[in-house]
Amino acid sequence: MTEEKKTIYLVDTDKANLKLGKNALDEHYRVLTMNSGDSLLKYINKGLPDLILLDAEMPKMNGYETVKIIKSQEATKDIPVVFLTVKIGGDSEKEGFSLGAIDYIIKPFSPSLLLKRVEMYFKLVDQNENLQKVVAEETKSILELQDALLKAIAGLVETSDSLTGKHVEKTQSYLGLLISAISKRGLYAEEMHDWNIGLVLLSSQLYDVGKIAVKDEILNKHGKLTEEEFAEVKKHTTSGEGIIEKMDQKSTEHEFLKHAKIFAATHHEKWDGTGYPKGLKGVEIPLQGRLMAIADVYDALVSDRPYKEAFSHEEAVKIISNSKGSAFDPDLVDIFLEISGEFEKISVV
Repeated sequence: MTEEKKTIYLVDTDKANLKLGKNALDEHYRVLTMNSGDSLLKYINKGLPDLILLDAEMPKMNGYETVKIIKSQEATKDIPVVFLTVKIGGDSEKEGFSLGAIDYIIKPFSPSLLLKRVEMYFKLVDQNENLQKVVAEETKSILELQDALLKAIAGLVETSDSLTGKHVEKTQSYLGLLISAISKRGLYAEEMHDWNIGLVLLSSQLYDVGKIAVKDEILNKHGKLTEEEFAEVKKHTTSGEGIIEKMDQKSTEHEFLKHAKIFAATHHEKWDGTGYPKGLKGVEIPLQGRLMAIADVYDALVSDRPYKEAFSHEEAVKIISNSKGSAFDPDLVDIFLEISGEFEKISVV
């Protein structure tokens, strides 16, 4: 299959330059010639080129004025522009590059040199695209490895806590539903403006990692915990924060671990300030903790545990609804109630 030719717009007021340039490039590229900035701006709306070769010293509208317009429009701002000029250096060269030009070619130009410069540009573009693909594939592989390692750690936590039914995986899914819903409604947009949602969800798998430090006989006890035993369980929040802090000190993945640390430390805080470990109240609780509180409690309610049988979805929804403004952020409870049917679909898988 023959590769489609790239399109070049050649713009120059000199007919001889247009003919010379077109003859030099026409065998390898689709070349359209124009004699003014106005004609370029009119034609560019009909089809975007892969490259513009633009005369810098045109009358009426010169090349610099033309580029300003091209770079100011969303549809055309990324089109690469090379200036054709009889002079180079000083302020004019600085101005061209500051406006977004990628290169200058001196006139009168040699046809073979013009062709070589254009070929080199497109070769660099291809190499850059290939590099980006390689980087994207490597990044994907690293994220997949991270996810596998996190799932393994989460699996250890679930084993020690006698959890079944993919608790961490389901909690991550519930969290994703809540984040998607508040994003669509513009709720807490300021708190989420710098979030990489993929990293946030990935990091959430470590939220209960501190349970590794709690004795199995306490985690798996049938019946009510004593005050001393419950005090030990509560330490999993600070233990988790400490574990992730040590990971952070030996890692470059600071953004990822920042979210993980917040999830671990704050998912048992309550809206009315009666939670633990710090008794944070209202929006003092980071959004990650407020979101995870609902996701974690819902899954705990609808799952069998050593100390209780599973509640029905309807019972779990009622309990969370009744805890609006006490245990949970009222706005997030409203969102949860709107999408609780999606929670139920995940819970029964």
